[in-house]
Amino acid sequence: MTQSIIDPSRLDKIEFSNDEIARYSRHLIMPEVTLEGQKRLKAASILCIGAGGLGSPIALYLAAAGIGRMGLVDGDVVDFSNLQRQILHGTKDVGRKKLNSARDSIREVNPNVQIDLHDTIFTSENAEELVKEYDLVIDGTDNFPTRYLSNDICVFLKKPNIYGSIFRFDGQCTVFAPHLGGPCYRCMFPEPPPPGMVPSCAEGGVLGVLPGIIGVMQAIEAIKLVMGIGESLIGRLVHFDALKLKFREFKLRRDPKCPVCGDNPTITELIDYDQFCGIPQAAAAEAAEAPIPTMTVTELKGKLDRKEKFLLLDVREPFEWDICHIEAAKLIPLGQLPSRMSELDSADDIVIHCKSGVRSGKAVRLLQEAGFGKLHNVEGGIMAWADEIDPSMPKY
Repeated sequence: MTQSIIDPSRLDKIEFSNDEIARYSRHLIMPEVTLEGQKRLKAASILCIGAGGLGSPIALYLAAAGIGRMGLVDGDVVDFSNLQRQILHGTKDVGRKKLNSARDSIREVNPNVQIDLHDTIFTSENAEELVKEYDLVIDGTDNFPTRYLSNDICVFLKKPNIYGSIFRFDGQCTVFAPHLGGPCYRCMFPEPPPPGMVPSCAEGGVLGVLPGIIGVMQAIEAIKLVMGIGESLIGRLVHFDALKLKFREFKLRRDPKCPVCGDNPTITELIDYDQFCGIPQAAAAEAAEAPIPTMTVTELKGKLDRKEKFLLLDVREPFEWDICHIEAAKLIPLGQLPSRMSELDSADDIVIHCKSGVRSGKAVRLLQEAGFGKLHNVEGGIMAWADEIDPSMPKY
Protein backbone atom coordinates (compact mmCIF):
# COMPACT_ATOMS: atom_id res chain seq x y z
CA MET A 1 0.00 0.00 0.00
CA THR A 2 1.31 3.44 -0.94
CA GLN A 3 1.77 5.83 1.99
CA SER A 4 0.39 9.33 1.54
CA ILE A 5 3.00 12.07 1.14
CA ILE A 6 0.60 14.58 2.73
CA ASP A 7 1.05 15.36 6.43
CA PRO A 8 -2.28 14.56 8.17
CA SER A 9 -2.05 17.76 10.20
CA ARG A 10 -2.63 19.73 7.00
CA LEU A 11 -6.12 18.25 6.65
CA ASP A 12 -7.58 19.98 9.74
CA LYS A 13 -8.22 23.26 7.95
CA ILE A 14 -9.56 21.74 4.71
CA GLU A 15 -13.26 22.40 4.12
CA PHE A 16 -15.57 21.87 1.16
CA SER A 17 -18.49 23.89 -0.12
CA ASN A 18 -21.71 22.14 -1.13
CA ASP A 19 -20.75 22.66 -4.77
CA GLU A 20 -17.43 20.93 -4.17
CA ILE A 21 -19.15 18.03 -2.43
CA ALA A 22 -21.34 17.62 -5.50
CA ARG A 23 -18.37 18.00 -7.85
CA TYR A 24 -16.34 15.27 -6.13
CA SER A 25 -19.28 13.02 -5.17
CA ARG A 26 -18.07 10.10 -7.32
CA HIS A 27 -14.82 10.17 -5.36
CA LEU A 28 -16.44 10.55 -1.98
CA ILE A 29 -18.55 7.41 -2.29
CA MET A 30 -15.49 5.24 -3.00
CA PRO A 31 -14.30 3.54 0.20
CA GLU A 32 -10.68 3.91 -0.98
CA VAL A 33 -11.09 7.70 -1.23
CA THR A 34 -13.85 9.08 1.02
CA LEU A 35 -13.84 12.62 2.36
CA GLU A 36 -10.38 12.18 3.87
CA GLY A 37 -8.83 11.22 0.53
CA GLN A 38 -10.46 14.21 -1.13
CA LYS A 39 -9.08 16.44 1.61
CA ARG A 40 -5.60 15.12 0.84
CA LEU A 41 -6.09 16.06 -2.81
CA LYS A 42 -7.17 19.56 -1.88
CA ALA A 43 -4.25 19.93 0.52
CA ALA A 44 -1.72 18.82 -2.10
CA SER A 45 0.48 20.99 -4.28
CA ILE A 46 1.96 19.65 -7.52
CA LEU A 47 4.51 21.21 -9.88
CA CYS A 48 4.06 20.23 -13.51
CA ILE A 49 7.03 21.04 -15.73
CA GLY A 50 5.69 21.62 -19.21
CA ALA A 51 2.24 22.55 -20.51
CA GLY A 52 2.46 20.57 -23.72
CA GLY A 53 1.62 17.03 -24.81
CA LEU A 54 2.08 15.33 -21.44
CA GLY A 55 1.30 18.42 -19.39
CA SER A 56 -2.14 18.77 -20.97
CA PRO A 57 -3.78 15.57 -19.67
CA ILE A 58 -1.80 15.84 -16.42
CA ALA A 59 -3.10 19.32 -15.67
CA LEU A 60 -6.68 18.73 -16.81
CA TYR A 61 -7.19 15.49 -14.90
CA LEU A 62 -5.47 16.68 -11.73
CA ALA A 63 -7.63 19.80 -11.79
CA ALA A 64 -10.77 17.73 -12.31
CA ALA A 65 -9.73 15.42 -9.46
CA GLY A 66 -9.49 18.37 -7.08
CA ILE A 67 -5.79 19.01 -6.55
CA GLY A 68 -5.68 22.16 -4.44
CA ARG A 69 -2.64 23.87 -5.90
CA MET A 70 -0.93 23.36 -9.23
CA GLY A 71 2.22 25.02 -10.50
CA LEU A 72 2.89 25.12 -14.26
CA VAL A 73 6.34 25.80 -15.69
CA ASP A 74 6.53 26.73 -19.37
CA GLY A 75 8.00 29.59 -21.37
CA ASP A 76 6.67 28.67 -24.81
CA VAL A 77 3.82 29.90 -27.01
CA VAL A 78 1.14 27.82 -28.74
CA ASP A 79 1.98 26.73 -32.29
CA PHE A 80 -0.26 25.03 -34.87
CA SER A 81 1.91 21.91 -34.64
CA ASN A 82 1.00 21.61 -30.94
CA LEU A 83 -2.73 21.20 -31.51
CA GLN A 84 -2.56 17.56 -32.63
CA ARG A 85 -1.81 16.47 -29.05
CA GLN A 86 -1.69 19.41 -26.62
CA ILE A 87 -5.35 19.50 -25.61
CA LEU A 88 -4.91 22.34 -23.12
CA HIS A 89 -4.83 24.63 -26.16
CA GLY A 90 -7.15 25.32 -29.08
CA THR A 91 -6.93 26.96 -32.48
CA LYS A 92 -7.82 30.35 -31.02
CA ASP A 93 -4.80 30.08 -28.70
CA VAL A 94 -2.16 29.92 -31.44
CA GLY A 95 0.39 32.63 -30.67
CA ARG A 96 -0.66 32.92 -27.00
CA LYS A 97 1.52 31.98 -24.09
CA LYS A 98 0.90 28.32 -23.24
CA LEU A 99 0.57 29.25 -19.57
CA ASN A 100 -2.28 31.66 -20.26
CA SER A 101 -4.10 29.17 -22.44
CA ALA A 102 -3.54 26.41 -19.86
CA ARG A 103 -4.84 28.61 -17.03
CA ASP A 104 -8.06 29.33 -18.92
CA SER A 105 -8.63 25.64 -19.72
CA ILE A 106 -7.96 24.54 -16.16
CA ARG A 107 -10.33 27.14 -14.74
CA GLU A 108 -13.06 25.87 -17.04
CA VAL A 109 -12.53 22.38 -15.64
CA ASN A 110 -12.29 23.40 -11.98
CA PRO A 111 -12.26 27.02 -10.75
CA ASN A 112 -11.38 25.85 -7.23
CA VAL A 113 -7.78 25.00 -8.15
CA GLN A 114 -5.05 27.50 -7.29
CA ILE A 115 -2.91 27.89 -10.41
CA ASP A 116 0.65 29.19 -10.12
CA LEU A 117 2.10 30.27 -13.47
CA HIS A 118 5.88 30.15 -13.84
CA ASP A 119 6.65 31.78 -17.19
CA THR A 120 10.21 30.52 -17.47
CA ILE A 121 12.42 27.68 -18.56
CA PHE A 122 13.29 25.21 -15.81
CA THR A 123 16.98 25.86 -15.11
CA SER A 124 19.62 25.15 -12.49
CA GLU A 125 19.20 28.75 -11.31
CA ASN A 126 15.48 28.52 -10.50
CA ALA A 127 14.94 24.77 -9.93
CA GLU A 128 15.29 24.80 -6.15
CA GLU A 129 13.06 27.83 -5.65
CA LEU A 130 10.36 26.27 -7.82
CA VAL A 131 10.42 22.71 -6.52
CA LYS A 132 10.68 23.38 -2.78
CA GLU A 133 7.19 24.95 -2.73
CA TYR A 134 5.42 21.77 -3.89
CA ASP A 135 4.78 18.25 -2.59
CA LEU A 136 5.79 16.46 -5.77
CA VAL A 137 6.99 17.11 -9.31
CA ILE A 138 5.66 15.76 -12.60
CA ASP A 139 8.06 16.00 -15.53
CA GLY A 140 6.12 16.57 -18.74
CA THR A 141 9.08 17.60 -20.91
CA ASP A 142 10.96 15.88 -23.72
CA ASN A 143 14.54 17.09 -23.31
CA PHE A 144 17.48 15.65 -21.41
CA PRO A 145 18.63 18.79 -19.56
CA THR A 146 15.24 19.11 -17.84
CA ARG A 147 14.99 15.39 -17.08
CA TYR A 148 18.37 15.35 -15.34
CA LEU A 149 17.71 18.64 -13.60
CA SER A 150 14.26 17.67 -12.30
CA ASN A 151 15.66 14.34 -11.15
CA ASP A 152 18.58 15.80 -9.24
CA ILE A 153 16.68 18.59 -7.50
CA CYS A 154 13.95 16.13 -6.47
CA VAL A 155 16.60 13.81 -5.00
CA PHE A 156 18.19 16.70 -3.11
CA LEU A 157 14.85 17.98 -1.76
CA LYS A 158 13.34 14.52 -1.23
CA LYS A 159 10.36 15.05 -3.54
CA PRO A 160 8.77 12.32 -5.69
CA ASN A 161 9.43 12.86 -9.39
CA ILE A 162 6.83 11.34 -11.73
CA TYR A 163 8.48 10.61 -15.06
CA GLY A 164 6.89 10.11 -18.46
CA SER A 165 8.27 10.04 -21.97
CA ILE A 166 6.77 9.60 -25.42
CA PHE A 167 8.12 9.01 -28.92
CA ARG A 168 6.21 8.03 -32.04
CA PHE A 169 4.04 5.09 -30.83
CA ASP A 170 5.82 4.29 -27.58
CA GLY A 171 5.63 5.74 -24.09
CA GLN A 172 6.77 4.94 -20.58
CA CYS A 173 6.06 6.01 -17.03
CA THR A 174 7.55 5.53 -13.57
CA VAL A 175 8.07 7.29 -10.24
CA PHE A 176 11.56 8.24 -9.10
CA ALA A 177 11.83 8.59 -5.32
CA PRO A 178 15.04 7.37 -3.64
CA HIS A 179 13.85 8.75 -0.29
CA LEU A 180 10.91 6.33 -0.53
CA GLY A 181 13.09 3.35 -1.37
CA GLY A 182 13.21 3.53 -5.17
CA PRO A 183 15.76 4.52 -7.80
CA CYS A 184 16.28 7.86 -9.51
CA TYR A 185 16.58 8.71 -13.20
CA ARG A 186 20.37 8.55 -13.06
CA CYS A 187 20.18 4.98 -11.77
CA MET A 188 18.92 4.11 -15.25
CA PHE A 189 20.85 6.70 -17.25
CA PRO A 190 23.95 8.00 -15.42
CA GLU A 191 24.85 10.13 -18.46
CA PRO A 192 22.81 11.35 -21.44
CA PRO A 193 23.42 10.08 -24.97
CA PRO A 194 25.57 12.14 -27.35
CA PRO A 195 23.72 15.15 -28.81
CA GLY A 196 21.59 14.27 -31.82
CA MET A 197 21.58 10.52 -31.10
CA VAL A 198 18.03 10.53 -29.71
CA PRO A 199 15.57 12.55 -31.82
CA SER A 200 12.92 14.66 -30.16
CA CYS A 201 9.22 14.45 -30.93
CA ALA A 202 9.71 17.42 -33.25
CA GLU A 203 12.19 15.37 -35.28
CA GLY A 204 10.66 11.88 -35.04
CA GLY A 205 6.98 12.62 -34.50
CA VAL A 206 4.48 11.33 -31.97
CA LEU A 207 1.01 9.81 -32.25
CA GLY A 208 -1.31 12.55 -31.03
CA VAL A 209 -3.24 10.43 -28.52
CA LEU A 210 -0.13 8.82 -26.98
CA PRO A 211 0.64 11.65 -24.53
CA GLY A 212 -2.96 11.37 -23.37
CA ILE A 213 -2.32 7.81 -22.21
CA ILE A 214 1.08 8.44 -20.61
CA GLY A 215 0.04 11.79 -19.10
CA VAL A 216 -3.01 10.19 -17.50
CA MET A 217 -0.77 7.48 -16.05
CA GLN A 218 1.42 10.21 -14.53
CA ALA A 219 -1.67 11.89 -13.08
CA ILE A 220 -2.85 8.59 -11.60
CA GLU A 221 0.51 8.08 -9.91
CA ALA A 222 0.34 11.57 -8.44
CA ILE A 223 -3.14 10.96 -7.05
CA LYS A 224 -2.11 7.62 -5.52
CA LEU A 225 0.88 9.21 -3.78
CA VAL A 226 -1.27 12.04 -2.46
CA MET A 227 -4.10 9.85 -1.20
CA GLY A 228 -1.93 6.95 -0.08
CA ILE A 229 -3.70 4.21 -2.02
CA GLY A 230 -2.72 1.40 -4.34
CA GLU A 231 0.78 0.35 -5.36
CA SER A 232 3.03 3.11 -6.63
CA LEU A 233 5.25 2.74 -9.70
CA ILE A 234 8.27 3.37 -7.49
CA GLY A 235 10.75 0.70 -8.58
CA ARG A 236 8.68 -0.23 -11.64
CA LEU A 237 8.60 1.19 -15.16
CA VAL A 238 5.61 0.64 -17.43
CA HIS A 239 6.20 0.70 -21.18
CA PHE A 240 3.26 1.15 -23.58
CA ASP A 241 3.28 0.13 -27.25
CA ALA A 242 0.35 1.86 -28.97
CA LEU A 243 0.64 -0.14 -32.21
CA LYS A 244 0.26 -3.44 -30.38
CA LEU A 245 -1.77 -1.94 -27.51
CA LYS A 246 0.46 -3.75 -25.05
CA PHE A 247 1.84 -2.79 -21.66
CA ARG A 248 5.09 -4.25 -20.33
CA GLU A 249 6.51 -3.79 -16.84
CA PHE A 250 10.18 -3.63 -15.93
CA LYS A 251 11.69 -3.73 -12.46
CA LEU A 252 13.95 -0.81 -11.56
CA ARG A 253 16.48 -0.91 -8.75
CA ARG A 254 18.43 1.81 -7.04
CA ASP A 255 22.08 1.80 -8.08
CA PRO A 256 24.36 1.98 -5.01
CA LYS A 257 26.95 3.63 -7.29
CA CYS A 258 24.51 6.24 -8.64
CA PRO A 259 26.29 9.63 -8.77
CA VAL A 260 23.27 11.37 -7.19
CA CYS A 261 21.35 8.95 -4.95
CA GLY A 262 24.01 6.29 -4.42
CA ASP A 263 25.85 5.41 -1.22
CA ASN A 264 28.69 7.81 -2.04
CA PRO A 265 27.22 10.47 -4.34
CA THR A 266 29.62 12.49 -6.47
CA ILE A 267 27.03 15.02 -7.59
CA THR A 268 25.78 17.03 -4.64
CA GLU A 269 24.67 20.25 -6.29
CA LEU A 270 22.96 21.30 -9.51
CA ILE A 271 25.24 21.62 -12.52
CA ASP A 272 25.10 23.31 -15.92
CA TYR A 273 22.75 20.80 -17.50
CA ASP A 274 22.79 22.31 -21.00
CA GLN A 275 26.53 21.82 -21.09
CA PHE A 276 26.27 18.43 -19.40
CA CYS A 277 23.77 17.17 -21.97
CA GLY A 278 25.41 18.88 -24.90
CA ILE A 279 28.87 17.44 -24.19
CA PRO A 280 28.64 14.16 -22.27
CA GLN A 281 31.63 13.37 -20.09
CA ALA A 282 32.31 10.19 -22.02
CA ALA A 283 32.53 12.18 -25.24
CA ALA A 284 34.19 15.34 -23.99
CA ALA A 285 36.87 15.00 -26.64
CA GLU A 286 34.27 15.94 -29.23
CA ALA A 287 34.33 19.46 -27.84
CA ALA A 288 37.65 19.99 -29.54
CA GLU A 289 36.16 19.34 -32.99
CA ALA A 290 35.96 22.20 -35.41
CA PRO A 291 32.57 23.93 -35.48
CA ILE A 292 30.18 22.94 -38.23
CA PRO A 293 30.16 25.55 -41.02
CA THR A 294 26.70 27.06 -41.35
CA MET A 295 24.66 29.09 -43.79
CA THR A 296 21.46 31.06 -43.27
CA VAL A 297 18.42 30.53 -45.45
CA THR A 298 18.88 34.07 -46.76
CA GLU A 299 22.39 33.18 -47.91
CA LEU A 300 21.05 29.98 -49.48
CA LYS A 301 18.38 31.96 -51.33
CA GLY A 302 21.08 34.29 -52.65
CA LYS A 303 23.13 31.38 -53.98
CA LEU A 304 20.07 29.98 -55.73
CA ASP A 305 19.12 33.35 -57.21
CA ARG A 306 22.66 33.88 -58.52
CA LYS A 307 22.53 30.38 -60.03
CA GLU A 308 25.80 29.44 -58.36
CA LYS A 309 27.07 25.93 -58.90
CA PHE A 310 26.50 23.86 -55.76
CA LEU A 311 24.54 20.84 -54.54
CA LEU A 312 21.63 21.39 -52.18
CA LEU A 313 21.25 18.15 -50.21
CA ASP A 314 18.08 17.33 -48.24
CA VAL A 315 18.66 14.61 -45.61
CA ARG A 316 15.06 14.27 -44.38
CA GLU A 317 12.83 11.26 -45.00
CA PRO A 318 10.77 10.80 -48.20
CA PHE A 319 7.47 11.34 -46.35
CA GLU A 320 8.81 14.70 -45.12
CA TRP A 321 9.85 15.59 -48.67
CA ASP A 322 6.27 14.92 -49.75
CA ILE A 323 5.01 17.54 -47.27
CA CYS A 324 7.33 20.27 -48.52
CA HIS A 325 10.69 20.63 -50.24
CA ILE A 326 12.92 23.05 -52.12
CA GLU A 327 12.78 22.17 -55.82
CA ALA A 328 16.53 22.47 -56.35
CA ALA A 329 17.37 19.93 -53.64
CA LYS A 330 18.54 16.33 -53.93
CA LEU A 331 17.02 13.91 -51.39
CA ILE A 332 19.26 11.43 -49.57
CA PRO A 333 17.87 10.50 -46.13
CA LEU A 334 20.46 10.67 -43.37
CA GLY A 335 20.25 6.94 -42.70
CA GLN A 336 21.14 6.21 -46.34
CA LEU A 337 23.95 8.73 -46.59
CA PRO A 338 26.85 6.38 -45.66
CA SER A 339 25.88 3.92 -48.42
CA ARG A 340 25.13 6.60 -51.03
CA MET A 341 28.17 8.85 -50.69
CA SER A 342 29.29 7.65 -54.12
CA GLU A 343 26.48 9.80 -55.57
CA LEU A 344 28.27 12.90 -54.26
CA ASP A 345 31.42 14.61 -55.54
CA SER A 346 33.85 15.72 -52.83
CA ALA A 347 34.95 18.56 -55.08
CA ASP A 348 31.48 20.10 -55.09
CA ASP A 349 30.21 22.83 -52.81
CA ILE A 350 27.50 21.00 -50.80
CA VAL A 351 24.83 22.77 -48.76
CA ILE A 352 22.83 20.43 -46.50
CA HIS A 353 19.47 20.94 -44.83
CA CYS A 354 16.88 18.95 -42.88
CA LYS A 355 13.82 20.09 -40.94
CA SER A 356 15.56 22.14 -38.26
CA GLY A 357 19.32 21.72 -38.68
CA VAL A 358 19.99 18.78 -36.34
CA ARG A 359 20.16 15.90 -38.82
CA SER A 360 21.91 18.04 -41.43
CA GLY A 361 24.56 18.86 -38.83
CA LYS A 362 25.16 15.14 -38.38
CA ALA A 363 25.34 14.76 -42.17
CA VAL A 364 28.06 17.43 -42.31
CA ARG A 365 30.07 15.50 -39.72
CA LEU A 366 29.69 12.25 -41.65
CA LEU A 367 30.86 13.85 -44.87
CA GLN A 368 33.73 15.63 -43.13
CA GLU A 369 34.95 12.29 -41.81
CA ALA A 370 34.74 10.91 -45.36
CA GLY A 371 36.99 13.66 -46.70
CA PHE A 372 34.44 16.16 -48.01
CA GLY A 373 35.56 19.74 -47.43
CA LYS A 374 33.13 22.23 -49.00
CA LEU A 375 30.17 21.78 -46.68
CA HIS A 376 27.59 24.04 -45.05
CA ASN A 377 24.66 23.27 -42.74
CA VAL A 378 21.53 25.39 -43.25
CA GLU A 379 20.61 27.05 -39.93
CA GLY A 380 17.02 26.28 -38.94
CA GLY A 381 16.49 23.94 -41.88
CA ILE A 382 13.46 24.01 -44.12
CA MET A 383 11.31 25.43 -41.32
CA ALA A 384 13.49 28.56 -41.35
CA TRP A 385 13.07 28.63 -45.14
CA ALA A 386 9.29 28.59 -44.68
CA ASP A 387 9.46 31.35 -42.06
CA GLU A 388 11.86 33.68 -43.82
CA ILE A 389 11.83 32.90 -47.54
CA ASP A 390 8.60 31.16 -48.60
CA PRO A 391 5.66 31.74 -46.22
CA SER A 392 3.40 29.73 -48.54
CA MET A 393 5.35 26.56 -47.76
CA PRO A 394 3.50 24.26 -45.29
CA LYS A 395 5.15 23.70 -41.92
CA TYR A 396 5.01 20.47 -39.95
